[in-house]
Amino acid sequence: MEFKTADLYDRFSDDVQVADPLLHDYGGVRCFSGPMVTLDVYEDDVLVRETLEEPGDGRVLVIDGGGSTRCALLGRQVAQLAHDNGWAGVVIHGAIRNVAQVSEIAIGLKALTTVPRASRHMGRGELDRPLHFASVTFRPGHYLYADADGIVVAPRDLLNASER
Repeated sequence: MEFKTADLYDRFSDDVQVADPLLHDYGGVRCFSGPMVTLDVYEDDVLVRETLEEPGDGRVLVIDGGGSTRCALLGRQVAQLAHDNGWAGVVIHGAIRNVAQVSEIAIGLKALTTVPRASRHMGRGELDRPLHFASVTFRPGHYLYADADGIVVAPRDLLNASER
């Protein structure tokens, strides 16, 4: 379904949060949305891969990597895995790698930046808890809408909403 975050904000401004413009588009899809799954990790991609190995069913994985740009939390293989398993997108408060290949995968992907260094593999982190970055609280089950203008977050599905 097509949408514009600016239009969603104009229509539902009292019900949404707008993320600070910190994240950049890297995936092959620029406009994506879905209910959120959240993951809190730091320089460790084990739970990222494990989560994206599950069926996505059109959901968006939001990862708080603590804003670290020292290593990547996602690369080509994991982005392809997310696409193949039906995830609508991934939003990362951290870095990614393999940008040229990732940009050819039909998945939404926003991150702070890129770096060639891989992350550690320790399996530490926490799934499905509220996260806070970019002046927004990302809650599991709430909805995320992303396009070239940025990210809007809402407690309900705005694309199927009939009224304010």
